[in-house]
Amino acid sequence: MVDASILLLTKNAGSDLKQLLPAVFSQNFPGTFDVIAVDSGSTDGTLELLSRFPVLVKQISPVEFHHARTRNYAATFATGQILVFLSQDAIPATNNWLHGLVSNFDDPQVGAVYGRQFPRPESSLERQDALDAVYGDKKLVKDPSARDGMGYRFYHFSDANAAIRRLVWQAKGFPEDLKVFEDLGIAKSILDRGWKIVYEPSAAVFHSHTHSTLGLFKRYFDIGYTLRQLKIWEAPGTRDSMLQDAWRLLRSKVRGLAHNGTRRAASRAFQQDLAKSVGLFLGINENRLPLVLKRRFSAFDLFE
Repeated sequence: MVDASILLLTKNAGSDLKQLLPAVFSQNFPGTFDVIAVDSGSTDGTLELLSRFPVLVKQISPVEFHHARTRNYAATFATGQILVFLSQDAIPATNNWLHGLVSNFDDPQVGAVYGRQFPRPESSLERQDALDAVYGDKKLVKDPSARDGMGYRFYHFSDANAAIRRLVWQAKGFPEDLKVFEDLGIAKSILDRGWKIVYEPSAAVFHSHTHSTLGLFKRYFDIGYTLRQLKIWEAPGTRDSMLQDAWRLLRSKVRGLAHNGTRRAASRAFQQDLAKSVGLFLGINENRLPLVLKRRFSAFDLFE
């Protein structure tokens, strides 16, 4: 039995694991932890890298992978009272990352915690602004009894860098009826059951992806659909706060267009922000679209 179990889902993660594993095993953590990895068919040396560290490795076939189900499967091997979920490409930024997450569970009403995500140095302007919008330097305690005007941020949660109290997960795990955005689904479940969720900026990782403009349109189409499916879009403040942030981000790109030094990056970022907004709007209103368009617009094949 340990205090925390760190759960990794891996597939061809070699280059990132070379940074992640040393960062994990050099944590200044006052308790004890173990690490479990579920690999879904790596062929790049990931398994050999994992074998160099004290990691319990379980293997599944690529076709068995499912964002929610595989996370639930990984959690069944955990012995810790706190389940820490870390993406294979999310690199802890400091040696106090784990302590920053886990220390919040001293409050018995906290069901889950998620940490900050810094964009990688090579990230696009769109990614930098998007991460800055939802991962600030201010700690947030999301208390279901007092929403405090948080808007869409109330349900925001990312299992790329997060921890969940074991008994909270056991009561109702990641929702396996969701093909993607399982973190949004479990966050709503946790909050709706009366538990608090904490955003802890000191528990930071470097984590960001490169998306094409079309890719962002499709991703946000699926986000819009999921927000409607989980009835989050109708929740107090969600709509207004998302629209306000979308306009704010678009205006910042317009200002960037006026400066020669940032014009090219700002132009691309403006196009991407606009694509995200259109995708989100269409996803929220997918019930008005023909099936052929929904299938074409979805990034994750949600309308098979």
